[in-house]
Amino acid sequence: MGTAARAGFDTEALRRGIEGDDTAALLSLYADDAEIRVVDRNTQPSHPKVLHGRDQISGMLSDVYSRDMTHHLDQCVVQGDHVAFTESCEYPDGMRVLASSMASLRNGKITEQVLVQAWDE
Repeated sequence: MGTAARAGFDTEALRRGIEGDDTAALLSLYADDAEIRVVDRNTQPSHPKVLHGRDQISGMLSDVYSRDMTHHLDQCVVQGDHVAFTESCEYPDGMRVLASSMASLRNGKITEQVLVQAWDE
């Protein structure tokens, strides 16, 4: 790893956090002043849910990853100061959720993320 001196996005921490329901690992990927915009059936593009800072983000992550469901990181691409990833989830009853995120990075930490999600109904 010759690029260890350069702060990069930790894709393995993302995988461990998502697939291991590890909110601390996930939260470590966010800058203190990060913002997430969530767009889905309930919070549509003109009125997204917006979370400001690690405290609000921590609350959302704790809620999602404490649920009785499996989470899988499907794809993750890091390009310069951006990361994009998709996550698929499934509840025990078979209901599925798909989430796609695009995020901006600063020093390897997420500063802005747009998360679009859809689920079976």
